[in-house]
Amino acid sequence: MILRRNNSPYGQGSAPSALGGGLMRLGAPLIIGLLFAGFSYFKYCNTKTYNEHLGIYQHVSLTPDQEIAIGLQSAPEMVQQHGGLDPDQRGQQIVKEVGQKLVQASVASKTPYNYDFHLLADPQLVNAFALPGGQVFITRALFDQLKNKDQLAGVLGHEIGHVIGRHSGERMEKDGLLRGLAGAAGVALGDYGASQMAQQVAMLIGLKYGREQELQSDDLGIRFMIDAGYQPEQMIDVMEILKAASGGAQRDEFSSTHPDPENRKEKIIESIQKYRSQGTARPPQ
Repeated sequence: MILRRNNSPYGQGSAPSALGGGLMRLGAPLIIGLLFAGFSYFKYCNTKTYNEHLGIYQHVSLTPDQEIAIGLQSAPEMVQQHGGLDPDQRGQQIVKEVGQKLVQASVASKTPYNYDFHLLADPQLVNAFALPGGQVFITRALFDQLKNKDQLAGVLGHEIGHVIGRHSGERMEKDGLLRGLAGAAGVALGDYGASQMAQQVAMLIGLKYGREQELQSDDLGIRFMIDAGYQPEQMIDVMEILKAASGGAQRDEFSSTHPDPENRKEKIIESIQKYRSQGTARPPQ
């Protein structure tokens, strides 16, 4: 019996050729897609930083100075989009007064951000928002519906929560990861339709992430209200205002960046009970 000699430069056995054949069967697009996905995930994990003001780890690559710069650069455009600053100087003073009281009485005063509060002239859009670094805005349409400073404090406290929570930076990193993974899926499958589907899934995951940020800001806002001596129960009435502004109907949370006001009310009540039971809203030192 004549045995066939193995002429492979690797010697006896077929492991290398089997591995090579396996890779060939997988196909170059899948390999490239896996490498792309691995790079995206590694890049995301490498952005992990500690938020000393909240006592949590986050994925944010921006520095506080960069956040401040982005906010200041974006503020004029935001003002222009909403009809400019409201000429009501008394209203501007109230917004700044309540906002600064919340900052000075809470952990926000220990952050490096430059907080400034603005009343926008927009008479139609019921909204408030914060840019990274501390620029906070509320529209005239929402301001006019608030009945007292406690409700205003609830709105502004929520927006301060977005700043301290570094939510803009978090969202940028999360969106980058999701786009990377969705793109990797499209490359690996070699199918444009599959890539589009992956992008849709990534978008829905991102929406879920946004709702979690909103709930965290609600919780922080309640903490800041209590720190500053405002009545946190007034935030429940703010939810009613937002519900009315959205048409009064319960929304589909699965396709919305903001939780439904009714569900937010439940979480707000839980936050009030939590901080009241602690006897203080200040974080442990």
